[in-house]
Order: sequence, then C-alpha cells, then structure tokens
Amino acid sequence: MQNKFVRQYQAKDRQQVREICYLTGYMGDSAEIYWKDRESFADMWCGYYIDKEPQSCFVAVVDEKVVGYSLGCLESRNAWDPGKVGMKHALKRGLIFTKGTGPAMWRTLFDVSSDLVIKRKPPMKPFIDSRWPSHLHIDILQEGRGTGFGKELINRIIDRFRQMGSPGLHLETVLENRNAVQFFKAMGFQEFGDTPELPGIRAKDGSRLHGLVMIMDLN
Repeated sequence: MQNKFVRQYQAKDRQQVREICYLTGYMGDSAEIYWKDRESFADMWCGYYIDKEPQSCFVAVVDEKVVGYSLGCLESRNAWDPGKVGMKHALKRGLIFTKGTGPAMWRTLFDVSSDLVIKRKPPMKPFIDSRWPSHLHIDILQEGRGTGFGKELINRIIDRFRQMGSPGLHLETVLENRNAVQFFKAMGFQEFGDTPELPGIRAKDGSRLHGLVMIMDLN
C-alpha cells in the first residue's frame, strides 16, 4: 500500500522539486520541447521559492518520492523576475548561442520587439497588485495527478497566507491550458484582466499562447 501525503518543503527536496519544475514546465509536459537547459529553467521558475521562501512551499509525496509541489510567495514584489534570471544565465553561460535555448531566447526578443513596435504593446511584467499580493506555482507529475494532491497543495498555500494576513492570492497560467484553468476555477480562483500574448513560447502548432491571471480574495 502506497504512503501518500502532503508536507512542508524540506531542504532535502530541493533537487526533486527542481526536476519536477522542468518535467512539467510546458503546461504539464516537459519544458524540453522548447528549453533544454534544466539548471536555468529551474532557477527561473522555482529558485526564489525554495531558496528564499521555503516556509511557503509544500510537497506531495508518494513513498518518499516527491511527485508535486506548491510554491508560494507572500509578497510578490520580493520574488525574482524569471526574465532577469534567464538573462543572467544567458550572459554568464552563453545560452543565447546554444542550440537548446538560443531559438527560444531569440524568439522572445523578436516577440517583445514586434509587440512594442508594431502592436504598441509594452513588454509584459510580473503581476503586482496590493489586493492580491501573494502568489503561487503548482506542478504535479503525471503519476500524482487525479489523487487529490492538487487541491491539498493549494489549500496549504491558502491556509498559510490567510494566517499571515494576506488579503489576496493570485497565479499566472496559460489561457490555452484549459484543464489547469478549470481546476483553478474549481478551487475558487477567478479570471482577471487581459490575456496578452506570451513572448517566446508557442503552442505545438506554432501559434502564440496567451497569459492569464487568476485571483482569489483571502479576507
């Protein structure tokens, strides 16, 4: 019989969490489809949470193996900007010139430039709003889906931020990831604001994807 539970993140979970971040980094599938450098990807999307705010992180475990996580940030202004983290890797390690990451980086630069010049749309910035200052990321491996882990992982984050006095919580997802959007709605999140085109990343058919902010009041 499998031993399944959710608990607070521990330092020993660090590598497993970073690996899950990469293996689920493209709408639940591996980020390898567009980004082949695991170190930089994990630094961009989970580095802040597990290294700077581990008290707001939780993991789902099956027989000692971490199969999912929820990573929280109480005050979003403190979180690292993934774009800036990626740029540091690009400059330090030359990722913009490597086969596994270069195309995505050049495509991002092209999208940002064309959006600004042609569509008159400024570059996207991380969502900051004092009504919903806290945020979360959640990812679960295929083997941990459909088990109730998702609901429990999010509830752990909600409970923590309520206890810490946060007035609201938000998350950022991809509009086209309909399963995720429906799950978040079932958990009580609501869609908020515009759905801008995301720079760099593409759907499997080559079309551009759209960002979506979802919010939840905690008062």
